[in-house]
Amino acid sequence: MSRRRRRVAIVTGTRAEYGVLRSLLAGIARRRGMELQLVVTGMHLLRQFGHTVDTIRADGWPIAARVPMQRGDDSPTDQADGLARGIRGIAKYFEQARTDVVVVLGDRIEALAGALAAVTTGRVLAHIHGGDVAPGDFDDSMRHAITKLAHVHFAATKQAGRRIVRMGEDTARVYVVGAPGLDDLRTLLKKKPRVERAQEALVVYHAHGREPAVEARVMKRLLEAVARAGLQRTILYPNTDRGHQGVLRAIEGHVRKSAAGEVSVTRSLPRPVYLEALLRAKVLVGNSSSGIIEAPLAGTPSVNVGDRQAGRELGGSSVISCGESASEISGALCIALRKRPRPGGQSVYGDGQAGERIAKILAGLKLTSALVRKVIAY
Repeated sequence: MSRRRRRVAIVTGTRAEYGVLRSLLAGIARRRGMELQLVVTGMHLLRQFGHTVDTIRADGWPIAARVPMQRGDDSPTDQADGLARGIRGIAKYFEQARTDVVVVLGDRIEALAGALAAVTTGRVLAHIHGGDVAPGDFDDSMRHAITKLAHVHFAATKQAGRRIVRMGEDTARVYVVGAPGLDDLRTLLKKKPRVERAQEALVVYHAHGREPAVEARVMKRLLEAVARAGLQRTILYPNTDRGHQGVLRAIEGHVRKSAAGEVSVTRSLPRPVYLEALLRAKVLVGNSSSGIIEAPLAGTPSVNVGDRQAGRELGGSSVISCGESASEISGALCIALRKRPRPGGQSVYGDGQAGERIAKILAGLKLTSALVRKVIAY
């Protein structure tokens, strides 16, 4: 009698997270003994943020379940209501599909919903990018909560792995695998070791829990600083984090005041297209983790505005952090534009093999009651 394939569910809620998970999806799909169950939720299902479930379908990945969460209206209760809907819908799917292992990444409410659905229905939970530090909105709290729920941890750096252990997790459950977000980028760099840079800034700025008016002011200053530097702007829509309507208002106002051809606004970019844009850009400006993890490897200087990513390990010296005033943003941008980092090289975030590493570990896990039964290690 043949042994049943291991059913591994991956929960994805945003364009960025899906892009980071692509190498892991491929690693699981290559293994005969594993069955991939892709659960799509969150921003992917919202038309105002690009309806990126269409990108997943276009990439050829079969979608096992679609679970609506947020409505995207930026109301005070949208995140809480979305979390409740997500836990209920995802848990129902796990039970119906007889899922064995659940994988979530990072610190967003979609990951928390998947984590809670997993542990409350008795699944093994694996968490990628635990042990990081980046306050975001309430991201740190959610990330660390997922760490305490998870049975297996895939840390992106040695320092992150040590933090997980200091949180009371057993060292035998912690694997330092690198950041899967570098996997596709390293592959692309092998094909394109030299790229012509454009007079263009890639702008990726997210709200982080403040009033929309505050987020609008910061985004307005950021865009004006980039315009004064004489750069064209490719602007990505923000995530659904609280305050995102302010960011959108600032983008709309900036487009109205800009000359034709100076600004391109997109709700989302498929991962390969985003990486090409990152390689082509003269600078990345905003507060995305991509500016800290991927940009240094791409050889693209980045300006990290504000404290959304405060505490996250920098991927290289080409990351310039600054405050949110107009003068601070302009000053940091001037410094960044003088830098000429080389693409490739070593990174604290690993060697670009994280997805394959994670898939191999998941395939070899012994799914026993001892794995599910957690005990604080200190």
